[in-house]
Amino acid sequence: MRSLLFVLLLGALPALGQLAEPVYFHDKLFDFGNIDEQDGPVTHEFTFVNQSGRPVKIVSVQASCGCTTPDWSKEPVGNGRTGFIRAQFDPKGRPGYFNKTLTVITDYEATPIVLQIKGNVTMPNQQPVFSEKRGGLMFPTRTINFGKLYVNQPPTAYEYRVVNTGELPVKIYRAEVPGYMTVNAPEFLMPDVPAVIKLTYDARARNMYGFTSDNIILITSDKPDSVKSISVYATLEEFFPRLSPEEEKLAPRLGLPLAELDFGRVRAGSSPVRELPVRNLGKKELIIRAVQGNCDCLKPSMTKTRLKPGEDSKVRIVLDATG
Repeated sequence: MRSLLFVLLLGALPALGQLAEPVYFHDKLFDFGNIDEQDGPVTHEFTFVNQSGRPVKIVSVQASCGCTTPDWSKEPVGNGRTGFIRAQFDPKGRPGYFNKTLTVITDYEATPIVLQIKGNVTMPNQQPVFSEKRGGLMFPTRTINFGKLYVNQPPTAYEYRVVNTGELPVKIYRAEVPGYMTVNAPEFLMPDVPAVIKLTYDARARNMYGFTSDNIILITSDKPDSVKSISVYATLEEFFPRLSPEEEKLAPRLGLPLAELDFGRVRAGSSPVRELPVRNLGKKELIIRAVQGNCDCLKPSMTKTRLKPGEDSKVRIVLDATG
């Protein structure tokens, strides 16, 4: 039996389109960026809107480690009202990158809601940690993860550090990158001198939504491993400003009967087709920006991409089972 997962990526004008989630969080991931250990604990507040049709109570919030202390709305949150989940992270004695989760349980359904906080804890006079060896060069990680990028925002830069552990200078001849990225690197990497390779990612030029995976290649004089391949990850979305409670009541909302579609048994070489109905449950026009599968074997399309309030459409999914 083969199952299918696909992602609908949407936008709306003039307000934000959103999935018809009973407990809707504006964001489920927050990046603190660099945190100075000496500054003490940091806090972020996730807000949600109850659009379930009845009062909802947060039963519990479980943090993934003792370094994160949760707090939340203790009283039931009425329909259409806003509640919060607050996460406090203590950086003391935890240098480096962190990624923690908060598992939220409500009395509406048993399925938990998972929130994430991440960042990097720095210490006074902290030196970069180089743990990934590629020939005579050392990098802090094997990959570059931009996290969330927005297709309607300016390009984002990432500083990727490197150190030459050899005895001779290493020349960077060129960088091979996709057209929506640029690399600014020093011509020579001197022995034992940390350097920075600056990678800039233009999400607008990428013209795609969802999780993306790319590679950049550095051609160097570092023998015998002269070619350095680095994986680059990002999640591309459209940025919308936060809505006021009044705007949220009027916003378009995408209604799906299910998020997973099971094709059942599929005969090799066939191309079965399934259709999934969708509806705009909001009060303003909903615009579907893109419909994408999670592999080349899926070819989704939509009969209509602009939906008035209450209007229906269908997602048509073709599964190519010839591979």
